[in-house]
Amino acid sequence: MKKKLLGIILLVFLLTGCTQKKYDGVVNVLNWSSYIPDSVIEDFEKEYNIKVHYGTYSSNEELLAKISSSKEGTYDLIFPSDYMIELMKKRDLLNPFDKTKLQNYKNINPRFLNQEYDKANEYSIPFLLATTTLAVNRDNIKEPITSYQDLLNENYRNNIVLIDDQRIIIGAALQALGYNMNDTDETHLEEAYNYLMKLKKNVKAFDSDSPKTFLITKEVDIGLIWNAESILAHEENPNIEIIYPTDGYVLSMDNYAIVKNAKNEENAYLFIDYLLRNEVCQKIIEEYPYISTNRNVGNLSDKEIQTILSHGSYIKNVGDKIKDIDKLWARIK
Repeated sequence: MKKKLLGIILLVFLLTGCTQKKYDGVVNVLNWSSYIPDSVIEDFEKEYNIKVHYGTYSSNEELLAKISSSKEGTYDLIFPSDYMIELMKKRDLLNPFDKTKLQNYKNINPRFLNQEYDKANEYSIPFLLATTTLAVNRDNIKEPITSYQDLLNENYRNNIVLIDDQRIIIGAALQALGYNMNDTDETHLEEAYNYLMKLKKNVKAFDSDSPKTFLITKEVDIGLIWNAESILAHEENPNIEIIYPTDGYVLSMDNYAIVKNAKNEENAYLFIDYLLRNEVCQKIIEEYPYISTNRNVGNLSDKEIQTILSHGSYIKNVGDKIKDIDKLWARIK
């Protein structure tokens, strides 16, 4: 009887072992800083026995430089923004997606799919939507602030933090002057330069990693920063007002993308599918409150999302004109 029982237990063990798929290895990720909580990464590593090697960058241009200069296979999964997807596609730096490997792809809100930069989502899958906002400490700033022009007030000398991103800041300058943020007209860019040189007198710091810190520590009273950074600053100090500028603001859709000839592509798919889970998306936006692209997660109604989308603008790939923007940014910085 005991031998029979042991035989049954052994058979169950062998059958279970044969049907349970095992995972191991690594996945090499390059992402924006302060975007995925450490706890989410740790939980993935425990569940799949896959080590996440995690690096960061501060701008799309830095990401492009890292991918372009790295040896093939250095990175597997990256998170480029909209216009950078288009540029990296043209440079053959990305692998197309096999969506059959993503069980949780169905969780994505269709509103965020089929964007102009990748209409069939062949090379990109929406991760989070960020917007630029103005954050104003009303403990010290009493004047109304509604537009970028208001930031030129001489009373704000050395009292502003800006995102350290050339396309966003030059784009904001163009919007302040009434132009499209993707305008590349030489005369308009020169006007944007003049505006930014006036604004620079009021700027204490350029920071893309954690600009909210300047507001929380009261080193500055005004920030042109990401929406999640504004929200987190407001949570620390409820008197920090969050403002969408009347001139316009940036919409930045950051996406999952798999690097060309990724060594650990299957593990990258596992990590993406894990991050697409409803409960994982919820954890992410609780710590980093950007706009979720998950149809089942988030604290904004569909109408609120549509309002934000309708008044903002995406940065676009401007081709060779990027050289003019690079030169302009070098003069400003």
